[in-house]
Amino acid sequence: MGMKHDLLVRIVKSLNIIAVTIPFFCCCFVYYMPKLYSDNFYQIENIIIIILFIILYAVFSRIYDAFHLSLQRISELTYSQMLAAFFADSIMGVIFSLLRHELIAVLPLFLCFLAQAAFSALWSLLAHRWYFRTFPPLRTVIIYNQKEKMEDLISAYGMEIKFNVVKTCSVQECLETQLSVIDDTIQTVFIYDIHSHERNKILKYCLAHHIIAYVIPSTGDLIMSSARTMHMFHLPMLRVERCRPVPEYMILKRLFDLLVSGTALLLLSPLMLLIALAVKSDGGAVFYQQTRLTRNGKTFRILKFRSMCPDAEADGIPRLSAGEQDDRITKTGKFLRRFRLDELPQLINILKGDMSVVGPRPERPEIAREYEKQLPDFRLRLQVKAGLTGYAQVYGKYNSSPYDKLQMDLMYIAHPSMIQDIKICFATVKTLFMPESTEGIPEHAVNAAPEDSGKNQNNIS
Repeated sequence: MGMKHDLLVRIVKSLNIIAVTIPFFCCCFVYYMPKLYSDNFYQIENIIIIILFIILYAVFSRIYDAFHLSLQRISELTYSQMLAAFFADSIMGVIFSLLRHELIAVLPLFLCFLAQAAFSALWSLLAHRWYFRTFPPLRTVIIYNQKEKMEDLISAYGMEIKFNVVKTCSVQECLETQLSVIDDTIQTVFIYDIHSHERNKILKYCLAHHIIAYVIPSTGDLIMSSARTMHMFHLPMLRVERCRPVPEYMILKRLFDLLVSGTALLLLSPLMLLIALAVKSDGGAVFYQQTRLTRNGKTFRILKFRSMCPDAEADGIPRLSAGEQDDRITKTGKFLRRFRLDELPQLINILKGDMSVVGPRPERPEIAREYEKQLPDFRLRLQVKAGLTGYAQVYGKYNSSPYDKLQMDLMYIAHPSMIQDIKICFATVKTLFMPESTEGIPEHAVNAAPEDSGKNQNNIS
């Protein structure tokens, strides 16, 4: 690792940006920018257009983690780069239309995107192979408090090519041997569920010996990450308080909610009409309402397209959805859930102010009470308004545990900003076509109600 690693990776990433820019440049040269035919190729307008595309592609690539060679599969790299190129091309298409005062032909830009997709797939394949041939798996130690099969997680996510787990040991064993388990050959350490005093000893040792440490945070760690640094009594202090965003952010967030929900309802109304007809053809009501929790424990009635049969909980027992294998889901419902289309009516909730575009997903009070029996900190998610999408939906899975969802939601709550909200909105697009984002909850999971249940609903024909 070190400077050589970072420099080589940056060079390889730059090759990707160049490769994706070439089709766009050709598209501009032939179709959209007649000035490029000029003898003076280096006109400032032409240069600005190319630089703007590169900036847009780089920004979206960062949003979608398109260059994480060490952590992403080849298919994930390609998919992420295609999304980045699509949004960059789309924005540039709008700019071209404004410059020419007319709608541009879409076909050239579409052909450009196809070429970019091909370049992305080739780059991802070659760069991925190059990276792991050049940089072998890191010799890794896993240190835990209570036995945690971190090595199984590494295997499940196909990360053996990145981390070579050579040792696992408890924190007691690690400290009793004076950290000798972390010898000179170790490059990476995973630390899980360890008391801060003991963990700090290990972290200091890792820093002193140039070892990368991955710490799985506790709830307290995430709360502390939101602390404001200050000085008092001539001493450095950390001020910790309940989430209280600045008024400017709250005003911008509400305006953003109104703009997004209003525009989306206007543009998607034909699609929502078709969905309503399809849901009705399955029998039963088109919509359903359900009580959910939002900021400070306030309840509201969430609105969704019905995706389960009307008697989904005829036995009176609330259950989490088991995903596509759940026999309570209708044929139309399976399609709606696959692409999250059942959530579209929540745009009305956002317009009304019940929800926000971005925030922790709202839970039913019954679910929350079940979770809080084993995880009292789960209520900390209610510091902000519930959202249509959120950090846990983008970076977790539908069947992530309540504790993992809490951790991810607290990461969002700790650092609220419009930039983060916009990033999550764009990142949500990536999850729509990822199967793991809609995986179900096992039957033995926490006994709580599904999002789309038939009991205690206020069906609307």
